Amino acid sequence: MAQIAVLIAAYNAASTLPDCLRSLCSQTLNDVELLCVDDCSTDDTFSLLQHSAARDTRIKVFQTPVNSGQAVARNLALQHVTAPYVCMVDADDWLSPDALQRALEVFCHHPRTDCVVFHLRRIYPDGHEEEWPMPAGLNSDGGLSGEEAFELCLDGWKLHGLYVVRTSLHRQIPFDTATRLYSDDNSSRLHYLHSREVRACQGIYFYRQHEKSMTTSFNIHRFDFMEANLSLLFALKKENIRPKVMRRFEGNRWMTFIACYRLYLSHADELTPSEITSLRQRFTTILHTFRPSRLPLRYRWKPGYWLTLSLPLFDFQQHIHALFQRTKTLQGRS
Repeated sequence: MAQIAVLIAAYNAASTLPDCLRSLCSQTLNDVELLCVDDCSTDDTFSLLQHSAARDTRIKVFQTPVNSGQAVARNLALQHVTAPYVCMVDADDWLSPDALQRALEVFCHHPRTDCVVFHLRRIYPDGHEEEWPMPAGLNSDGGLSGEEAFELCLDGWKLHGLYVVRTSLHRQIPFDTATRLYSDDNSSRLHYLHSREVRACQGIYFYRQHEKSMTTSFNIHRFDFMEANLSLLFALKKENIRPKVMRRFEGNRWMTFIACYRLYLSHADELTPSEITSLRQRFTTILHTFRPSRLPLRYRWKPGYWLTLSLPLFDFQQHIHALFQRTKTLQGRS
């Protein structure tokens, strides 16, 4: 029986997928299952996966009915996991040869551990590498509580989200599919929150950095960050989260909202009229999910702040002013 399952969602990844699969098939831990999902690629990804599966029976290949994004594809793979532990590896990334073995050893030595974090090394197009700092004290011998890990990843990803998790926990919290981009990160945060212990292993996840990735180049899906944060807010409201932590999250959510609005102002000339109309509606809807009184003091806004921005392309300042006045009225009644 496989000990660790690896979920690989692939879309037009024919150029990088061979390196990814090679690193997984050559792991020192032989008892693995590799569940690969082609998300309706238009290149040779699917045929490459089929050929790989013919050579290695540990590889299972699936395909989404329509192109749906990584979260949907990974959830499809998750349904077929038989191993007690599971992780995800992007189709353009790879693992050190001992990564899965190292993670399994931590689980075996520490039965209360629910997530084992890889060391993360970012690989840039020019060839240089950069280590993602690991929080102090987080290793195979020293762990964090689930709440401590959750707070670290909530605060600017001071703890990244690449790890091996118990399959039972992952099935309880599958990937969030609220948006095409970003919302799958919500599941990582919730996995940490629901863990009894979180530890790290010496295995390395090599994370390829792209100059024009979907999360760094400008495209309409960059604005999904607002709805992804809103989806996490709804999830956290069901949890017993300390008010101080919720206020910090709301502060981060507000700064993301501002960043998206700045992005809109900077790239409005690249958008179609229908996209602009849609974005105006989205901004207005998300804006009214905020309560200024629930933000940390350093994040609370005033209408004058918006005068420091570029001239808005629609009357957004009136929305800000109305919300600010409504909040003052509510505070006066309390």
